[in-house]
Amino acid sequence: MQCYQNFINNRFVQPESDVGFIVADPATGQPCAQVSAATTAEALSAVEAATAAQKGWAALPACERAQYLHKLAAALQARSPQIGAALADESGKSLSDAMAEAGYAAEITRFHAEWARRIEGEVIPSDNPQENLLLMREAIGVVVCLIPFNFPVYTLLRKIAPALITGNTVVVRPSNNTPCSAFEIAQAVLDAGLPAGVVNILTMSHVVAEAVCTHPRVGMITLTGSVGAGRKVLEYSQVNIARSSLELGGKTPAIIEPDARLVQAANDIVASALSHCGQLCTSVERVYVQESVYDDFVRLLKERFAARQYGNRARHPNYMGPLVNATTRLNIHQMVERAVDDGAVLETGGFIPQGPGFFYPPTLLTGCRQDMEIVQEEIFGPVLCVLKYSTAEEALQLANDHQFGLASVLFTENYRTAMRFANHIEAGELYVNRTPADPYQGYHAGWKRSGLGGDDGKHGMLEFTQTRLVVLKY
Repeated sequence: MQCYQNFINNRFVQPESDVGFIVADPATGQPCAQVSAATTAEALSAVEAATAAQKGWAALPACERAQYLHKLAAALQARSPQIGAALADESGKSLSDAMAEAGYAAEITRFHAEWARRIEGEVIPSDNPQENLLLMREAIGVVVCLIPFNFPVYTLLRKIAPALITGNTVVVRPSNNTPCSAFEIAQAVLDAGLPAGVVNILTMSHVVAEAVCTHPRVGMITLTGSVGAGRKVLEYSQVNIARSSLELGGKTPAIIEPDARLVQAANDIVASALSHCGQLCTSVERVYVQESVYDDFVRLLKERFAARQYGNRARHPNYMGPLVNATTRLNIHQMVERAVDDGAVLETGGFIPQGPGFFYPPTLLTGCRQDMEIVQEEIFGPVLCVLKYSTAEEALQLANDHQFGLASVLFTENYRTAMRFANHIEAGELYVNRTPADPYQGYHAGWKRSGLGGDDGKHGMLEFTQTRLVVLKY
């Protein structure tokens, strides 16, 4: 069984204790790796290493930092077989999908490297003669990056690349469910020759993570995770008034207008709902179908859900893979059972399969109501709820009647309808005639309980900066 050590100050460190985490392959339930759990002292030494490195890293011209990021992107690409193998084992993804994720991580690293000459300030007119106002952008300092289990390679680089290009250093806590790929990335950091202390990667208990997040040298905490985890980060950030950037829950609505291309819409929605077993923040989880096409669209969805096979992707790469663990599967199944008890119609799926692994079948529920738990709460699994509506205004109201506002989807051929939704949807993203995919150059940010701040593009990069106003009298 592979054993991994924490990465502090450009070294894989011998653990101070025997405490660690066993990582299970969710397709089999069997252990696939062991990782060391950082003690509080080890974790705080990582913060100190990041602090010691930050001034020198920020003092480099941004174009020099970019050269390091380009080297890191090349190292990620070169190590994609090793990163992919670790990710496939710990997540249940196919090897090809896991290696592709390493490729996406390299690409977003290159994207942020290209901001080196575009981190711009402003010259602002003054009210006084012979005076200029200069608004400068500077690094925040040490950034703690809290990484989720679902896309642990891509999200790790999505956070550290903009942090590094703007002159920050980082302490990374990968998910304890999927930490192995992060340590393969640590080897890529070494291969790229980044200065010691700039990137530190450690697995931690919640207690140790709290000690890191509340360290007085930490200037920012960035998280992709649940609403509950976001609330904890806000508690941590209060201690030192650290900045927070939070991408939290989602419950993507898809609206099907009567003029929509139904087959395309069904194909896209099924792919979104079942990708990585529905474990995406932007997976379509609720579908609102106009009543005149409701029966036809439900038939298309049901055919596709029933035909979708699931199983171990190490043997069947094109199948849908497992959920992250047994507890998650049980929670999802109980939500489905409560929905059926509350009047939803189970069209496909809705049972816990026999055998090893944490699989759950594609599950389609019709006859749902807006007030049902399964419509109002994030599922984060391969379950899709279908509701009927009469008018576009009603669909818009239903889509907005929700605690989350991360992504949204509209299928229509009418530009007036598209513009009405573009102007009034209560979500950080609207995808018209396609499902979410988070372009690097966009801005992935949520409304309501879906988060604070955001990732990607210019605005995601600027999240990792703070401003200084210089009032210059001459």
